This record gives sequence, C-alpha cells and structure tokens, in this order.
Amino acid sequence: MLTLTSPVETWAHRWPAGPKLALLALATTGLLLLSAPVLLAGAALATAGLYMTAGRGFARTGARLLWPLWPFVLVVGLWHLWTADLTGGAAILLRMLTAVALANFVTMTTRLSDMLAVFQGLARPLSPLLPPRRLALAFALVIRFIPVMLQRMAQIEASWRARSPRPPRWRVLVPGVLAALDDADRVAEALRARGGAG
Repeated sequence: MLTLTSPVETWAHRWPAGPKLALLALATTGLLLLSAPVLLAGAALATAGLYMTAGRGFARTGARLLWPLWPFVLVVGLWHLWTADLTGGAAILLRMLTAVALANFVTMTTRLSDMLAVFQGLARPLSPLLPPRRLALAFALVIRFIPVMLQRMAQIEASWRARSPRPPRWRVLVPGVLAALDDADRVAEALRARGGAG
C-alpha cells in the first residue's frame, strides 16, 4: 500500500523525482490554461504516446488506472449534453483525463522515498511550525492514495455488479469509506512498524 511504483522498469524510473514533479506541475498548469478541445486532444495524445514509450504493458496499466474516473466522465458528459455545451464539456473531460494520466505516470515511475525527500526539502522553511518529514509524508501519501482509492472503488463497484442486477450508485459509498479507513489503519500500522513519521 505504501508504494504504487510500477514493477515494469522504464526510462522514467531513472529520472529524479524533483524534475518529474516539477514537470507535472508545469504540465497541469498548462492544461488549465488551455481551453481549445483540439489543443487538449493533442495533449491527451501526447500523454498516450508518453505511456507507449514505456511499453504496452505499462500503457495498459495506466489505462486501467483511468477506468475509475468513468462516473465523473458520465456526469460531466451528461451535464454538458443537457446544457448543449459540447465544446466546454470536451475541454473539461480532456483536461481531467490528461492531468490524472500524467499524475499516474509520475506515481508509477517514482518511489515513495524519493517523493518524500522532495517534499521534505520543500517543507524545510516550515520547520518552526511543523516537522518537514511529517508534512512531506502527508503530501506523498495523498498522491499515492488517490489512484489507490479510485482502484478500490472500482473493485467495490465490480463486486456489487457481480451480486446484483441493480446499479451500485450511492450503495458503494459506505463500503468505500470503510475501505478507506481500513487502508489508513494498515498504513498507520506500517508506519509505526518502521519507526513512525518523525
């Protein structure tokens, strides 16, 4: 649970965490500044090409990590169909999918310890108020847990569909929250076993 680094070794695994996180910040900022669907589609294709440079197996794993976003895609798509704003809807969906895919790429190719070191360095000016290691660990765990929880929700929904013909909808919220609490408890135990966050 403490790591989502892909076991498939790629060229991106050899890049330091700092430059990768900086490029991710620049790329997501650029996506927010773009509004034309054509440009955003180009960014999405470039992201897909980035995954393909790491191999088909790596790209398939990256595509699976995007699958849990389908409820958001459905809601945003239906809303913009209803409001007849197809251009705006396409821009939002392309921006969201590309940003998450880029974040997943960094997550899959960066060790948690390397991310922790970067965040710890950035948090050093706040040391009089908060221990940098704790703040860095919090940032790193948030980045790691987003795809984990999306994947867990997809598993819960799949389990529901295997047992009931009705759509899951709100019924998966309670199991999802319980799974999140269980995962948090396991991570806390793992951290305590390793000496804590301090």
